Amino acid sequence: MTMKYQIYEEDALSTVIGNLAKDMSLNISDGSKTNFRMMKQFNASFIRLREKDGQLTIGERIDREKICKHTMQCLISFDVVSISNEQFKLIHIEVEVKDINDHAPEFPRKESTLEISENSVLGTRIPIDVAMDEDVGSNSIQSYQISVNSHFTIDVLSRADGIKYAELMLMTELDRETHASYVLELVATDGGNPSRSSSTKIYVKVKDFNDNSPVFERNSFSVDILEDAPVGLLLVDFNAVDSDEGLNGEVVYGFGNQVPSEIRHRFSVDRKSGQLMLESPIDFESKKTYEFDILASDLGPNPSPSICKVVVRVQDVNDNAPEITITPMTSVTAGIAYITEAAAKESFVALVTVADKDSGANGDIHCTLYGHNHFKLQQAYEDSFMIVTTSPLDREKIAEYNLTVVAEDLGSPPFRTIKQYTIRLSDENDNAPVFSKPVFEVSLMENNAPGAYITTVVARDLDKGQNSKISYKLLDTYIIGSPVSTFVSLDPATGSLYALRSFNFEVLKQLQLRIQASDIGLPQLQGSAIINLKIVDQNDNAPSITQPALINNSAEVLLPKDAPSGYVITQVHARDADEGVNAELSFRISEGVASVFSINRATGEIYLNHELSYEVYENLRITVTVSDNGTPSLTTAVTINFIIAGSLPRDRNVFRNKIDEETQEGDSIIIIVVLAGSCTLLLLAIIIIATTCNKRKVDNRGHSHSGKEGGVQAKGNHSDPLISIHKRQ
Repeated sequence: MTMKYQIYEEDALSTVIGNLAKDMSLNISDGSKTNFRMMKQFNASFIRLREKDGQLTIGERIDREKICKHTMQCLISFDVVSISNEQFKLIHIEVEVKDINDHAPEFPRKESTLEISENSVLGTRIPIDVAMDEDVGSNSIQSYQISVNSHFTIDVLSRADGIKYAELMLMTELDRETHASYVLELVATDGGNPSRSSSTKIYVKVKDFNDNSPVFERNSFSVDILEDAPVGLLLVDFNAVDSDEGLNGEVVYGFGNQVPSEIRHRFSVDRKSGQLMLESPIDFESKKTYEFDILASDLGPNPSPSICKVVVRVQDVNDNAPEITITPMTSVTAGIAYITEAAAKESFVALVTVADKDSGANGDIHCTLYGHNHFKLQQAYEDSFMIVTTSPLDREKIAEYNLTVVAEDLGSPPFRTIKQYTIRLSDENDNAPVFSKPVFEVSLMENNAPGAYITTVVARDLDKGQNSKISYKLLDTYIIGSPVSTFVSLDPATGSLYALRSFNFEVLKQLQLRIQASDIGLPQLQGSAIINLKIVDQNDNAPSITQPALINNSAEVLLPKDAPSGYVITQVHARDADEGVNAELSFRISEGVASVFSINRATGEIYLNHELSYEVYENLRITVTVSDNGTPSLTTAVTINFIIAGSLPRDRNVFRNKIDEETQEGDSIIIIVVLAGSCTLLLLAIIIIATTCNKRKVDNRGHSHSGKEGGVQAKGNHSDPLISIHKRQ
């Protein structure tokens, strides 16, 4: 879209030129997100843009003659982007600067002197200074007037570039003897309102008679020359002929007095040969035509020169490569355009403007974009193109694109310009933090010190900058009626988890913690994970005996006096608050007679190894030790006192329960050992008794009274050896 406006040069600063929102019939409310942005910043000093509604105002004094010189149309062109709801629209602005009549015509000299032969024919033309006016159009020079006189008038003509000039013409014959000189005033007037003018004085000297003047073959020449023509190129070979003889017939050539120095620098004419040659390089882009006069005069006294008008037209050649200007929509660094990764398809990224100083096919340009199919060139107007997106973008996949813009003209041979350009994607917060795994299984040994380090959880965010900065927090939950924040703490910066209290496995075996990682982008995104914190058991609890009932760490158990071998007397029950191997218990008799009693290591059953043969008046006692399988192992000991009671109840199962083969085998070995030991003791007792009896028989033969007492004593001491052994013990 192109919007055109007009202003006048020298308009006051802040003069309103137009309002894009109104002129484009856009409905912009206070809450609207529509705004405008100027693309070509080099024009910002002349024109100011109000971004909220696109109001254009004059920002700096504008002098048309400085920015456009003698061109008929003076345009200040720039581009504005309208942004509405993430949609971009390119608007080309052309502000035409209208000329005001702020310059008067000006002659190069305030006065000049001309010579004319008194025998000049009527209608003879004499070149005079050309006035210049920096204004254009109707404000430029429109007319010339000459002061009233009897011999001369002027003829107003137009040059090839449109500038008007005047030539002095002879109207009546001259007579040097009557009037040797004339003073004329030439006035140039422009067409402004009000008009401006300036004048110059022309002193005309009438020279004495000279029969003949040189005559050119033609009165004018038009020459076409390529702008890359070499210096020294012959343009015109003038040949003026003077029919006089001697010096009066010898012709010399030169530039007219009114030819400016620019032309004298660009071209040269040989004084004798009349060859017009190129003196210095010319440039079509700087000036397209040159118009000047060549004089031919003889060397006689009072020569009367002849004039030949020359027009040199410069032809364009393809000597300029295209120029590429890339103006990004958003830029921080030169040569780099930025666009959000959330940009929609066909979003505007940058404006590409190409230009070629050549003309015609030499100035026609074909523009191409290479690099990635996520972007394309879309023509905006004339030689301007937009780089737009072709598909959705994702910074996490491709963060930067290196594109190449190629501009090639249609000249022969063509010129090509290549420009590299970088497009970087600015990050949008479109990725939530993600933990390395959804569930973390961690453990902590019980009885830890408060403040103990547990673990560190880490989340990653694929975004960058502020969008990737992560903070951690515990989500509010309750554990056995208390907030989770009273049990553990989570470092918000590092994700490190610490214990706030000492944990007891027997009270709390596992905690399930919900953690959240949040970025600080807009909008803020979160990710979560679970930490299963397992409290690891430590062997910190000794076995506790629950049966039989204890009083001062001892128990009394009835033992029938007629209990058979293998009789299960009682069972020691114990438990351990720990878990696993720390709670695996084993039983053993640590004190007492192992030959009389045995205990099942696994079940704690205490049974009798053999029958008690005789009445026992004293209680039997053993110490049972219960040990766990922890490291180090913890033990508890209990003293069991056996009280000899009456007969065995008939309804009771007196035999030991079947146990695993390993335990049964171990107990059998113990019984065999005990029985073997008992037999040995019995045999020893019999031998001792027999020996004693034999000795007493011998003694009785001599001491019959003493023998009787000994017999009574022996009888009184006769008892079951097992029982007596136990009594000693």
